Amino acid sequence: MTNAVPERGGPASPPTPPRVRLVDVAREAGLSKTTVSAALNGTGRLSPAVRETARETARRMGYRPNATARQLRAGRARLIGYVVGEFAGAPWTFFESPYFAQLTSATAAAALKRGYALVLLPAGSLHSEWAELPLDAVIVADPVGDDRIIDDLIAARIPVFTDRSAEGRPGAHWVDVDVVTAVRETLDHLEAEGARWPALVVPDSTTRFHAGALAAYRDWCAEHGVPEQVAFAAEAGNGPVVRAVEKALTGADRPDALFVVAEASPPLVLEAARRHGYDVPGDLLVVCVSEDTTATHTRPPMTTLSLGPQEVAEAGIQLLVAALEQGGGPSAGVLVPTRLEVRASSLRT
Repeated sequence: MTNAVPERGGPASPPTPPRVRLVDVAREAGLSKTTVSAALNGTGRLSPAVRETARETARRMGYRPNATARQLRAGRARLIGYVVGEFAGAPWTFFESPYFAQLTSATAAAALKRGYALVLLPAGSLHSEWAELPLDAVIVADPVGDDRIIDDLIAARIPVFTDRSAEGRPGAHWVDVDVVTAVRETLDHLEAEGARWPALVVPDSTTRFHAGALAAYRDWCAEHGVPEQVAFAAEAGNGPVVRAVEKALTGADRPDALFVVAEASPPLVLEAARRHGYDVPGDLLVVCVSEDTTATHTRPPMTTLSLGPQEVAEAGIQLLVAALEQGGGPSAGVLVPTRLEVRASSLRT
């Protein structure tokens, strides 16, 4: 008996099915290649029935356009890099932030609607991590002061979209919120409700938004003859921010209002106030910068300052696509309004 010798390398892999071509779809649908191309691209003067026949046949057969050919024709890859600069130390934890989770999701959706895909890059990313990617542009959300990646991208002639800190720089465009107006509106609201000693909780951060919020608070206090009470959160996240809230509430001068600019869970902020003997809103008025939906379900419901991540994303992508497809042009920017959603936590009346 002859011993069987196993085939070297094991069983052969099944052959890869051939890629479905546009001409294959046209033949299956009984239409011309030109008609199918127009139907899939949304062009041409075709009846709804013909357009649907072409699209349904393409779906059923698994047809995909040749992305490489499209890139060569258009001169771009339709890929947009996305970085959250504030989270360089822990690059992917920004998904834990309701604001950045909503901003990222809305940016990806707005880009995809216009035919672009988002490529997530780690903050503090090295040149080698993105230099070989065919990126048409890069969004740097909330960059820290003197963020090196912005300089590197501009030097590489990759268009940059970021906050107002890039205003006037060649190759850079911006979308931002009016932080000074937002902070003043919030403090004026607290004063109108009887607050005389508002405390501020802010991240120990060099982003333009947080630096602007701190400066606006200090200017408002100086104009109103109010002593400053500032507590800094050492890091992002509920734990560090709640510790900063407790520091603000247990200082030598007990505040009668608390403006939490550092993002934290509204229920945890209220619980910290209660632990230290405060009744909200009786003893303490509270406002949080937050997109957290739990704010409407706390007892009492939490007043929030919303930075409008969906609006920021839509305005940013609209500006980005216009710059890419109509030519770079000079640096341009858009200011997006904020929303102070007043609820019971900041109302004494």
